[in-house]
Amino acid sequence: MKKITTIKLRRFNVAMVVLHAVQGFLVLWLSRSFDLPIMGNYLEFNRQAQQLEPVTTTLFNLSLPMLVAVFFFMSALAHAVIATVYYHWYEQGLKRGINKARWVEYAASASTMMVAISLLVGVYDLSSLVMIFALTAIMNLMGLVMEVHNQTTKKTSWLSYVVGCFAGVVPWLVIAFYMWLGAEKGSSAPAFVYWIFVSIFIFFNCFALNMLLQYKKIGPWRDYLYGERAYIILSLVAKSLLAWQVFAGTLRP
Repeated sequence: MKKITTIKLRRFNVAMVVLHAVQGFLVLWLSRSFDLPIMGNYLEFNRQAQQLEPVTTTLFNLSLPMLVAVFFFMSALAHAVIATVYYHWYEQGLKRGINKARWVEYAASASTMMVAISLLVGVYDLSSLVMIFALTAIMNLMGLVMEVHNQTTKKTSWLSYVVGCFAGVVPWLVIAFYMWLGAEKGSSAPAFVYWIFVSIFIFFNCFALNMLLQYKKIGPWRDYLYGERAYIILSLVAKSLLAWQVFAGTLRP
């Protein structure tokens, strides 16, 4: 196997800029208009019944094609920054076994992906979507904490890893509940939504597995750069898989 170097990773990041950006523009260009309502809930006093009752209102509509394109553009921007103005810090960080930019980008893009998946199963409540976004962001930022903390430890501390996994699984449980409830009430989600749930869940777990293999130094993961390249590939494949499954299921003209 050819040795992975920071120069090769820099070129790899440049390639990722192109691949993410092109897919983002293609989604916007090829997709039909598809807006989903973002809802809010509040209590209103029913004078006839003399009691408070829940009321749901539409706050605004969100374009699903735009949301899908956004996580592509987030990644493209992050890779562009890493390959240019941030490259010196990127290179120095890789030598120490850390990439802060990766986790910041994931905190934004992966969280946006989870919002898109949530919308597909009917999670339209703004507060719920914000919490799903935040929990996914926390999961990824725990990856940053993991790498920062273990710069100063002789023995690997897994506390932030465990906390991150706990935070990350909650949005999946919420989505699974919505899918189960719909099926229970005779309104199952389309087949492509189930494929999205399974495939993206597997890929999200591959990120955690990649970190585990890095810190356990198993096989080629003894080289931190090998794990870095794996993160980049996983990010591209997961985003592409989600985007084009959504396109095939709901956004085709």
